[in-house]
Amino acid sequence: MLAAAEFEHWFRLLETPELGRGRARRLLAAFGDPATILSAPFEALREVAGPSLAGALARETPGFAGRLSAARAWLDGGPGRDVITLGDPRYPPLLLQTADPPLLLYAHGNLALLGKPAIAIVGSRSPSAQGRDNARAFARELADHGLVVVSGLAQGIDGAAHEGALAGAAGTIAVVGTGPDRVYPARHLELAHRIAARGLLLSEFAPGMPPLPDNFPLRNRIIAGLSLGTLVVEAAIRSGSLITARLASEAGREVFAIPGSIHSPQAKGCHWLIQQGAKLVESAADIVDELAGTRGERQAEVTDLFGDDASADPLLDALGDDPVTLDALLARTGWPTPDLTARLLELELDGAVARLPGGLYQRRHAG
Repeated sequence: MLAAAEFEHWFRLLETPELGRGRARRLLAAFGDPATILSAPFEALREVAGPSLAGALARETPGFAGRLSAARAWLDGGPGRDVITLGDPRYPPLLLQTADPPLLLYAHGNLALLGKPAIAIVGSRSPSAQGRDNARAFARELADHGLVVVSGLAQGIDGAAHEGALAGAAGTIAVVGTGPDRVYPARHLELAHRIAARGLLLSEFAPGMPPLPDNFPLRNRIIAGLSLGTLVVEAAIRSGSLITARLASEAGREVFAIPGSIHSPQAKGCHWLIQQGAKLVESAADIVDELAGTRGERQAEVTDLFGDDASADPLLDALGDDPVTLDALLARTGWPTPDLTARLLELELDGAVARLPGGLYQRRHAG
């Protein structure tokens, strides 16, 4: 948790009306931290940000004290509430690699999920019954394979994905387009409470922020940025889900799509994505296999929960040299199922473990 004074500096910087994310990033690069920015001489600020913004930073904006009080009240309002800034070691490494990472995140729930491999699931707010069932089933199975399911708490596919993931092992992250103290849509209030208790709610917007239309494309970049890949379940041609898929592709992440009927408007967005190179999937195993076969720098950036020295990895030691079942590994390690499945997937992505038919795992040796 940030100290009260440090949080106030961050809050004042980010709540300066004329500031934008790009200008804030330039100021942080020039001065190092919000406290130094806010105490810098006018001339130094003007040189970096121009006279208008330098003047805005030098004075407190109307209503600031009330907004700061509301933010502090939210942070102090219950367990599991925190803020994560860009330089925080808990900041999710995959999100940090994107072109526009949020400077500050409000979090409510299990922060450990930010360090685990994740898959985004997005889609229509008005899905078919089959689409809703697909989202729930894919999310549960992917969570059972150790992938945290990330979505946006919207009605339709998002809600079904969160529900499915909550029934699985790895958990779910809901990235919202409001302040962390608000739930939109209101019908997801009970779902949001369950996610805060068993998963993680995440927002870059301060407490009190309503669900403004411009907030949701910004939210989508976080959903895509947190994840190794994005699965689109159902989507029309013009939809926020395709924005999320585009952002994922631009960040070098995988894009997956479930095909549907050629007569269904909700399938047209998925078919277009497949035509553009998204990977057609028919099962959760298709996604896990694709991610396990992917090599590159981003897999190395996924947080290693048990240290960087693979030769000393306790799970590799527990695997031995012969094929072994998940139940046997649970007995050998004593780890919780979500941690074990998450670590197995990481080792699979790194090429250190092979997943065999029949639910078996085997250690792979170099050479």
